[in-house]
Amino acid sequence: MTHTGNPFGQVLVALVTPMTADGEVDWPGVEKLIDACIQQGADGIVVTGTTGETSTLTDAEKLRLVEVGKDVAAGRAKIITGGGSNETAHAIDLYQKSEKAGADGIMIVTPYYNKPTQAGVLTHFRLIADSTDLPVIMYDIPGRTGIPLKYETILRLAKHPNILAVKDAKGDLSEVSRVLNQTDLMYFSGDDANVLPELAIGATGLIGVTANIASGPYRTIIDAVNRGDLATATEQHKRLEPLVRAVMTHVPGTVAAKYVLHGLGRISSPRVRLPLVGPEEWEAAVIEEELALVKDVDGVNFSNFRPDRNAAAGGALPKVPGTTR
Repeated sequence: MTHTGNPFGQVLVALVTPMTADGEVDWPGVEKLIDACIQQGADGIVVTGTTGETSTLTDAEKLRLVEVGKDVAAGRAKIITGGGSNETAHAIDLYQKSEKAGADGIMIVTPYYNKPTQAGVLTHFRLIADSTDLPVIMYDIPGRTGIPLKYETILRLAKHPNILAVKDAKGDLSEVSRVLNQTDLMYFSGDDANVLPELAIGATGLIGVTANIASGPYRTIIDAVNRGDLATATEQHKRLEPLVRAVMTHVPGTVAAKYVLHGLGRISSPRVRLPLVGPEEWEAAVIEEELALVKDVDGVNFSNFRPDRNAAAGGALPKVPGTTR
């Protein structure tokens, strides 16, 4: 299929998966959070990604997240499914089922743990992209997968008609510029601290964790960059900096985002699934110190922040294990 324009959106939320205290997916909470993010300015929602705890979700949960996302979005935002698998056959099956469930696009992560050569990475991405008509975002996050998407591999994959974009969590701005000069790929910042720097050199948008908490300021940044208003974009970037630091620095982003969302009363529990656990006392204290520095961020009022360290402590064992192999 030939895809024209940008089929993903620009302000994409790397959605956390709200859960109950016993670690089951809180489906009403999922609906509420997706709707809130869209109302605040998100035009894309990435479900079942790293932030959504894809490694401990079952395939059935992943597919239902796509279905729920589509129902809630109701055309207001694109629903992208992330995660995939480090087994190519499993990834193909999951993405094909996601397409039938209504996904608007897929995000393919570089195979983790197996540590394939770049030839293996190339084959993995190509075979998945061949198996679906959905537009593809390549997810480059070597800190988690153990291997990067190398420049030469990105150039080769850019020739595939379904592969349209990269989510960059590598933070190599010189490589981003190089790829943008050599291909028609869209770039999405996958590191919240680098959103404005990447936009400034030509990136299309962001896939953000902090956007779970504050989608509105990212909408402001994107709109400002689109009209060439760097001053407004920079001001929003500065306001977001302590919130980004609180969410992305001390514990995994999923853990911190849920801790903050729960403290703001936006989700019913901060629970994560093992092996993730909630912040320890000292980690929670540092997060709260960072949040005390957040001022004038649209859509977030930390005067009402009521953190619950006890509720966040530990992690949950769900009734049904995930389907990773």
